[in-house]
Amino acid sequence: MLKIAWSQLYSHPLPEGHRFPMEKYALLPEQLLYEGTVTENNFFEPDFLDDKWILTAHDFSYLEKLKTLSLSRKEERKTGFPLSEQLVRREINILDGSVKACEFALEYGIAMNIAGGTHHAYAGHGEGFCLLNDIVVSANYLQAKGLANKILVVDLDVHQGNGTAVLCQNNPDVFTFSMHGKSNYPMHKEKSDLDIALADHTRDEEYLDLLERNIDFILKGFSPDFIIYQCGVDPLASDKLGRLGLSLQGIRNRDSLVLNLAKSSGIPIMCCMGGGYSPQIRDIIEAHAQVYRLAQDIFF
Repeated sequence: MLKIAWSQLYSHPLPEGHRFPMEKYALLPEQLLYEGTVTENNFFEPDFLDDKWILTAHDFSYLEKLKTLSLSRKEERKTGFPLSEQLVRREINILDGSVKACEFALEYGIAMNIAGGTHHAYAGHGEGFCLLNDIVVSANYLQAKGLANKILVVDLDVHQGNGTAVLCQNNPDVFTFSMHGKSNYPMHKEKSDLDIALADHTRDEEYLDLLERNIDFILKGFSPDFIIYQCGVDPLASDKLGRLGLSLQGIRNRDSLVLNLAKSSGIPIMCCMGGGYSPQIRDIIEAHAQVYRLAQDIFF
């Protein structure tokens, strides 16, 4: 059964006009239920992850600043979010969703988190709409529990997973692979194990060719036993923060390629959603919904 993490906290309200589309976290499960891709039984509600696991990736002092709402104005602005107790609870809730989705993926082959993919969070600060890094916390949890040994992070959000890259640099058993816009945020790129920087307006054919060749190379050389897939939909041509040129079908083909490789290789995969900032919310929802349909078709 496809298991999907979702919580009411995911849709934390933001000030009117804020460019981060929180409403997608409520609309996406509604769409999946409406079209019959999933039922209520597919969803599970995450709890709040224990601090000991958060501290495998983040500094104690930073976590305390978040919990006591004592970030400086500069630190708060860097995250892109107005800091609040509810927002911090949301982030810790998302972490638990990704960790538990990893456990479900080990059981069923795949599991998803409606939120997550917070790849810009560093050990001691947040940025780019990310306060805490669910990808790295999940990888650390899997390894500490002996549930996985070699983890591949496939990050296909249009923005480089800079926080993830830095946090995993000293762990040879986590391979970070990021395909992202060369000229996009963050302007200073960190060093992943493999970075593919793409020119503005890169389209489907070139993108998919690069992805297939490189992920095949990684699977053969690194031999992971678990994949964490950050499947942001901001490479869409319509995305106002993206600058790439993928079509909706191109995003679907991208997700199909990754999920089929995981299935055929027998590697459990956890998918977290990442970014999506198209002007029309329906385009964001449709782009995200595709990966859930593919998960059902390929794995169940």
